[in-house]
Amino acid sequence: MASVRIREAEEGDCGQILRLIRELAEYEKLSDQVQISEEALRADGFGENPLYRCLVADLPPAPGDTQGQGIGSKIIRRVAQVALDQGCSQFRLAVLDWNQRAMALYKALGAQDLTEAEGWHAFTFDGEAMRKLAGK
Repeated sequence: MASVRIREAEEGDCGQILRLIRELAEYEKLSDQVQISEEALRADGFGENPLYRCLVADLPPAPGDTQGQGIGSKIIRRVAQVALDQGCSQFRLAVLDWNQRAMALYKALGAQDLTEAEGWHAFTFDGEAMRKLAGK
């Protein structure tokens, strides 16, 4: 396993977090959906009442691909620790249906696929749909 440290994000990480959001969106073929700015990340994650908590992984410089080195498992374990420390009874992950590698990892770590088990589907209201609902 790679030598990796998982830590709470700091305001100075916002540029790198945004870069990673964009890289993930590109990987998931959803680049057109990235609407957030670095300033919004700062305001939402590090303002007076942050809307979310973000963890980052500090990786040592290493050549090549980091997949298969246990980094994802380590991050998920840390999320579980934080969730339990905050009194949460569960946490959820979303994954696209074609990302079999991620689904296999989550299942191997003990996650239950709610789509298979309970038939859940995820929905979102965004942009025009939100404005229409709000009468704006």
